[in-house]
Amino acid sequence: MAGENYNELSAFVMVARERSFTRAAAKLGVSQSALSQTIRGLEERLGLRLLARTTRSVSPTEAGHRLFDTLAPRFEEIAQELAALSQLRDKPSGTIRINSGEHPAISILQPALRRLLPDNPDIRVEIIVDYGLTDIVAQGYDAGVRLGDQVAKDMIAVRIGPDLRMAVVGSPDYFVRHPAPHVPQDLTGHNCIGIRLPTYGGIFPWDLDKDGHEVNVRVEGQLVFNNIGLRLSSALDGLGLAYLPEDQVLPHIADGRLVRVLEDWCGPFPGYHLYYPSRRHASPAFALLVETLRYRG
Repeated sequence: MAGENYNELSAFVMVARERSFTRAAAKLGVSQSALSQTIRGLEERLGLRLLARTTRSVSPTEAGHRLFDTLAPRFEEIAQELAALSQLRDKPSGTIRINSGEHPAISILQPALRRLLPDNPDIRVEIIVDYGLTDIVAQGYDAGVRLGDQVAKDMIAVRIGPDLRMAVVGSPDYFVRHPAPHVPQDLTGHNCIGIRLPTYGGIFPWDLDKDGHEVNVRVEGQLVFNNIGLRLSSALDGLGLAYLPEDQVLPHIADGRLVRVLEDWCGPFPGYHLYYPSRRHASPAFALLVETLRYRG
């Protein structure tokens, strides 16, 4: 295939990854009609249909899947090499895209960026909060943040925070109306604020343990949220018991706005790690971010 047709291949990879001509065109900076014409030209040249189109969706055909699986890693490697070459200068620069859960984004990434960015104006950081176990390579992220036991073994993992603990809390007003739970089983009689995460397909069970005895409690209540802020504010409002990262509730416990229960059932577990592909060539900006985040406790 002639060299000038590599633009068509790059366009195909973007459409196949995004499963949308609209999103792919926006990322490529071209019109949707021009992109559609480019893909049609590639299909005609190959004599194969690469994408199945409907009014609502776009998905690769069998031939399209095969071509995408071959091309996508190679285009990624080319992009990484070009990015590394373009950043070979004194000042670290460039954009770093990170996929993270809400809690590490708030408690670890944001404080680190307050230290890093003022002295490095040419570095841009994009953080996407996502509760799913996203494939960071397929989605074009430079790195992701997960708990230590969730990182795939083929990734480089750098510890960026201490061990964590959860806390079960309620407001003083809530406990005026309800007796405090003393064992995990007591939670079934309480109005608990649920957590819905895509990786679990339902309400997240509260994982409690004491002296090696683990209990997963499937709680029920009037409220279910998928973020920390609403769970915390609802607990402060006396609407139920919440299961939250310890660091998010300690200030409210100290000032008497929240009461902690079942503390002896909330043991430590491995903290957050930054992870990225082992084949990734670290740009000066990325290497500086890693060192800024590295946990030294």
